[in-house]
Amino acid sequence: MKRITVLLFLLTAFLPWMNAQKKEIAQAEAYIKSGKNIDKAEQLMRKLLNDSANKHNDKIYLTLFDAVRMQYDQGNEKLYLRQKYDTANLFVFARKMFQVLESLDTLDAKPDKKGRVKLKYRHKHSEFLMNYRANLFNGGVFFMRKLRHADAFGYFDSYIDCARQPLFSEQKLDSADARLPLAAYWAVVNAYQTGDYDKTLKHSNLALKDSAHLSSALQYVADTYRMMGNKCLFVETLKRGFSHEPEFPYFFPRLMEYYTEANHPDSALAVVDKVLELNADNLVYLYAKSNVLLNMGKYAESIDICDTLIARNDSLADAYLNAGLSYVNLAVEMDNVSRSKTKRAQVNALYKKARPYMERYRALRPDEEQKWAPVLYNIYLNLNMGKQFDEMDRILKKAK
Repeated sequence: MKRITVLLFLLTAFLPWMNAQKKEIAQAEAYIKSGKNIDKAEQLMRKLLNDSANKHNDKIYLTLFDAVRMQYDQGNEKLYLRQKYDTANLFVFARKMFQVLESLDTLDAKPDKKGRVKLKYRHKHSEFLMNYRANLFNGGVFFMRKLRHADAFGYFDSYIDCARQPLFSEQKLDSADARLPLAAYWAVVNAYQTGDYDKTLKHSNLALKDSAHLSSALQYVADTYRMMGNKCLFVETLKRGFSHEPEFPYFFPRLMEYYTEANHPDSALAVVDKVLELNADNLVYLYAKSNVLLNMGKYAESIDICDTLIARNDSLADAYLNAGLSYVNLAVEMDNVSRSKTKRAQVNALYKKARPYMERYRALRPDEEQKWAPVLYNIYLNLNMGKQFDEMDRILKKAK
């Protein structure tokens, strides 16, 4: 008797809820049939789905899909007739169609009490959506051009995600869709613009299969690792990018900076020699090599390159600096080895050679006192140039 009473109570409580659900579905269907207030039909169905008790009701998903599809069709018709309509909305509704049917497919794929899976909708829905899938890619391009990078990423992400969705398993998109790597590249670009590290890296492996944009993709990935503070992966990506395209402007300077800071001059020299093999007359590469040679203590070789640079462009301030420093370092080395009169004359000769380079550097970079003042101080001291020495002394004391 108690059991019957409890059952009657549950039925009494459940029936009003069922009636309310049926009423809202019927109202949504009426809106859809009339072709008016379709947005209200969508709202009614989404409200029902907010209740976890309704998430297993395929009728709600199907009605929601009909509401979204009709809004898409109405918008598409307006654009076709060249009536006033926001194109962005068309892409919004296209993406919603995918989201609704993908959710329904998840429900459809659940096994019954006997563990059986009977797919009622997959084939039909995947065939239907494949006609609209290009709109996901095009929506990404549309929002990217509007500089709405977060939205653009969402569309490229949805386009790529189709390849892993069971709903599209028949289409074998992983192998059949040649645009997936390009979509992944644009996903990386737009996520990078938003500063979201996780999203930038989400499709990075796929993006690196896009050979047309490989160098750029590697730049975005490398810079993301840099901002994340992952130095190991940053450098690894730099090396890969440099290996792929040595003269791409991002990789060379940063790889050189890394090897310089890490005190790996041999690696830095190998990098700069590689780019010089490709472009022997590039002034940037030649200067970089002069810098590496200076740091390695190969002063004569550094001077030779600096003189070549100056002969081609006598306004390259850093070439004068490197040459001047090389001569001074040679003088210091010789002075430390021997202090004989003969050696003293040779040391002074080196300081004399350094002087015009450093004075020219000063003229070109007057604000770089911290670089030229200490060096000229040493030169004037060793050459016994009292007036010039006093000037440097005042400049250095003032800087303290």
